[in-house]
Amino acid sequence: MLGLSVLGIGFATFLIFILMMVLLLIGMPLGFLTGLVALFFTFGWFGPGAIGMVGTRVFSFVTEYSLVAIPMFVLMASLLDKTGVARDLYNAMRLIAGRLKGGVGVQTVIVAALLAAMSGIIGGETVLLGMLALPQMLRLGYDKNLAIGSVVAGGSLGTMIPPSIVLIMYGMTSNVSIGDLFTAAVVPGLILVAMYILYVLIRCYINPRMGPPAPQSEIAMTMREKLRSLGHIFLPMTIVVWVLGSIYGGIASVTEAACMGVIGVFVSAIIRRELTPAIVHSALQQTMRTCGMIIWIGIGASAVVGIYNLMGGKRFVEAAILGLDVAPIVIVLLMMAILLVLGMFLDWIGIVMLTMPIFVPIIKALGYDPIWFGVVFCLNMQVSFLSPPFGPAAFYLKSVAPPDITLVDIYRSVWPFITMQLVALSMVLFYPDLAMWLGR
Repeated sequence: MLGLSVLGIGFATFLIFILMMVLLLIGMPLGFLTGLVALFFTFGWFGPGAIGMVGTRVFSFVTEYSLVAIPMFVLMASLLDKTGVARDLYNAMRLIAGRLKGGVGVQTVIVAALLAAMSGIIGGETVLLGMLALPQMLRLGYDKNLAIGSVVAGGSLGTMIPPSIVLIMYGMTSNVSIGDLFTAAVVPGLILVAMYILYVLIRCYINPRMGPPAPQSEIAMTMREKLRSLGHIFLPMTIVVWVLGSIYGGIASVTEAACMGVIGVFVSAIIRRELTPAIVHSALQQTMRTCGMIIWIGIGASAVVGIYNLMGGKRFVEAAILGLDVAPIVIVLLMMAILLVLGMFLDWIGIVMLTMPIFVPIIKALGYDPIWFGVVFCLNMQVSFLSPPFGPAAFYLKSVAPPDITLVDIYRSVWPFITMQLVALSMVLFYPDLAMWLGR
């Protein structure tokens, strides 16, 4: 095994890629295969005495202070999942949907955006909307593809809308301000929400049978019921303001705001008399499972990237890309294409950990703002959550969808929304001010 260094960094780069693809195709989890590749090249390139370098790299990752924000936001999402906050918020939004054609679809997207602003992850949101919104839209006679697409695309908004965990991981790996990333992501996130809403409204206006309004008997509400519904909206909106307001107002760091958000959800559950030991235990278990996956993937990816950089891989890739005789925007487009392809097969955590330590220095060398690139990266990851064959949002929805809805149905339904995501990505790529003007 010793003597891999004589083969050169170019061949080693190709070998790393092939090894990872083979191990991925045979079903090895990403966190384990990256760790295995890191150990293989540590021994083969540097010898057994270099094993401590892997431990140093892993230690620097797991002791990153910003990482604390992730379990806090995941716990928020788990508590929202276990309590009835999200359910009552969805039902309360009938005040907005009313007798509007496509109103329930619009209601779904708006609730998805609010849930994203509370928790920052997509799995729980997609499952919740799959249980709450999808059955109602199908019962009302909505076009199946429009109903499925609204739920899957809406549920993936947690990738883009602050406090997005994708943005947090990007900030950690790229050494840029997470607060600035949150600020930059607001407008592109709202653009996506607006595009989804307009698409639903236009499709249902052209063909009302695609999204018929709810019967008057189902949306008729007394004044007391309307006031109660407004109360159900008040608590979630308070949590959103509590978390994001503290960040944008300079009162708290992202990590501190995440802890404040958990407190806010706990207080909301107490007010609603829904906080029980069983709910807390279940939420903590779910948080441990989710964060365990994130940490293991992060450990493996940070190890393999660290060893690759010590081998000279970072300099090799930078020289290869910067040596291209093309305009800088072409290089950025090439990066976007690489990320889109990787998104079809890899989890976003692995993508950010594997690519950003290499891509971001190149972006800086080209004169681009890494904050802007972070927003572009998250828009790219929006596509990965929907695109086959991996498309985790599709699998989240399939786990709670009616039995007659297949993965083929789900993947067929997401293409209009993937197109809108690509349009939003192109807008921010070629008009960076869409992401940067709020921070000025």
